[in-house]
Amino acid sequence: MKGINMSGNLRSNIKIGSKVKVVQKQDQRSGKLTEGVVKKILTNSPNHPHGIKVMLEDGTVGRVSEIIG
Repeated sequence: MKGINMSGNLRSNIKIGSKVKVVQKQDQRSGKLTEGVVKKILTNSPNHPHGIKVMLEDGTVGRVSEIIG
């Protein structure tokens, strides 16, 4: 996947309330990004090669590909 910001792979870079772009499970092939605000961090390990899994405030679950702010 091109355009991946590697900081989405480190749990320490992601805070609750951060604005991020995530790839949802059904969008992994297309690479479609969904923007939102982190409500919950679902990945327990300090890093993940495909991005840290989070839940956004609207209930969307996906892996962080980019941290906006």
